[in-house]
Amino acid sequence: MEIPQERTLVTEIPGPRSRELLARRDAAIPAAVFNTVPVFARAASGAIVEDVDGNRLIDLGAGLAVLNAGNAPASVVAAVREQAERFTHTCFHVVMHEPYVELAERLNELTPGSHPKKSMLANSGAEAVENAVKLARYATGRSAVVVFDHAFHGRTLMAMTLTGKVMPYKQGFGPFAPEVYRLPYSYPYRCPAGAPPESCGEACAAHAIDEMEKAIGASNIACIVVEPVLGEGGFVVPGEGFLPALREFCSREGVLFVADEVQTGIGRTGKWFAIEHEDVVPDMVVTAKALGGGLPLSGVTASAEVMDAVHVGGLGGTFGGNPIACAAALAVLDEIEREGLVDRAALLGQIALDRLRELADRHELIGDVRGRGLMVAIELVEDRASKQPAKAAASRAIQECYREGVIVLKAGTYDNVIRLLPPLTIDEGLLTEGLDVLDKALSAAAD
Repeated sequence: MEIPQERTLVTEIPGPRSRELLARRDAAIPAAVFNTVPVFARAASGAIVEDVDGNRLIDLGAGLAVLNAGNAPASVVAAVREQAERFTHTCFHVVMHEPYVELAERLNELTPGSHPKKSMLANSGAEAVENAVKLARYATGRSAVVVFDHAFHGRTLMAMTLTGKVMPYKQGFGPFAPEVYRLPYSYPYRCPAGAPPESCGEACAAHAIDEMEKAIGASNIACIVVEPVLGEGGFVVPGEGFLPALREFCSREGVLFVADEVQTGIGRTGKWFAIEHEDVVPDMVVTAKALGGGLPLSGVTASAEVMDAVHVGGLGGTFGGNPIACAAALAVLDEIEREGLVDRAALLGQIALDRLRELADRHELIGDVRGRGLMVAIELVEDRASKQPAKAAASRAIQECYREGVIVLKAGTYDNVIRLLPPLTIDEGLLTEGLDVLDKALSAAAD
């Protein structure tokens, strides 16, 4: 259903109906299943979420980077309805269907590189990451996997092991998967190599390569798994040269380079895939989130040689590549192409970055502004000299935002980053209004 694309508050947030549902939620669902905004959705479209009390909130979170094409675009809804009326499930391993094949073809075409590629489909980012590691180990005959600080790759066993942050993702859930090695990520604002921002990429790459050679052994490494821009880790754009140097190492040593594009992919950063900003062609690309437009779907795309290395029956799952999810994904890709949303992400992202930098001139809380495309963030600090993370202030600012009808999300290893990733379809005026609210929220958080 179409909802007016305007912020409207008719009750306090949360309103009475949401509070009733919160009580039911607390009685029926464990607290471990966390929630950011204490409201319940009644409907949503575009960049507006309407709650059960009639409040309309500006969505600068896009369902955790899922709604790149907006919430419930008519073309995606129509594709889902049409496919559901034909059939809802066959299991691709039992009876094949064309949407799976067509989506694999589209991913093979869209992902970086002109080499022959093949794709498999799964249900979530974590499941896709798990399959990428399986593929890399099988194809190389090696066991070691290299990941990086501040990474988030999912909540299943291998994906959780690859994830860098202990609380809340790993605490109490061990033991973890073996043969996983973690190295520093290039984080220019807090460079682990102690280098200035402009040389952080090269310094961190040199350290990582040295560690891989001397402490792991290049001949033991099946793959590195890396986010081209950190997602949950705080929207960190790596320093110049970091990823290309890792790509060169992988090519030289027969290590597979896996780009985790679960949060960064499908146009979010102003290119179809964030790794394209680095002029790097990965060996594997992992996709999810925005791919399905709100339906559970993920993919792993790799060279045909790597994909065909695995024996028959070694990859798959009951629901992977569900026909309704595939139909939605094909409609999402069409919508992004038809509406020019990749270029729009770059345009709106620059507008957002410019505004956030202006906010940084006035708010001492803001230590860093960063991002690519419409994947932007501010890192809050107690003071700019020490860079002490301002965790409590970030939480207060986020609460002030949703109370004023704007959904923003927290991120970062230190819980001090406010990230913005609205639908790529958001109206510029609505984006500006949301940033106005964030401006006021930062003032309130500093008091």
